[in-house]
Amino acid sequence: MLICSCNIIAKREIEDVVRKFLAEDPWQLITPVKVYYELEKRGRCCGCFPNVINIIVSETEMFHRDASTPDAVILPFIAKIKEEHQRCETSRQLLRRQAASAKKVSQK
Repeated sequence: MLICSCNIIAKREIEDVVRKFLAEDPWQLITPVKVYYELEKRGRCCGCFPNVINIIVSETEMFHRDASTPDAVILPFIAKIKEEHQRCETSRQLLRRQAASAKKVSQK
């Protein structure tokens, strides 16, 4: 399944990179930028980032469940990941709006 049409990145490629990172450090925060850097790509329109985040979260949860990490440890960690990604997404959207507003002002 194609996740990023700008860079032609498949879901499987993202899952593989996330699993690689988790094998190195199961408690690290993985971001779309980190995944793209590993794939030697860069975000262009970044419209795929919400889907990439969903893949990161699901792969991280699956990794920890397969490792028999207790729910009392997994659930707060997954919540923390989701919260951090939401914070980043909110910041990204705010910056995009500010850039669009600045562009409108400069065109007047």
